[in-house]
Amino acid sequence: MEISNALAPLLVQALRDAVRYNEQLLTSETLRDRAEYEQYLVNVSQLFAEVKTAYRAIEDEIGMKLEDLV
Repeated sequence: MEISNALAPLLVQALRDAVRYNEQLLTSETLRDRAEYEQYLVNVSQLFAEVKTAYRAIEDEIGMKLEDLV
């Protein structure tokens, strides 16, 4: 996957927000299929980890540290 330097910070932040949102969703007592949401959260978390690794490789080019985004 190749992401432009301009969009890389946005992707990191969007995935960070997706992980946080789904973690909070799992605290809801109204979920019908908790296992499905748990698996989705695992998948999003794995993607987030991969994107963070890729971001670290280009953060000097972008000029924004990963720690400032997450």
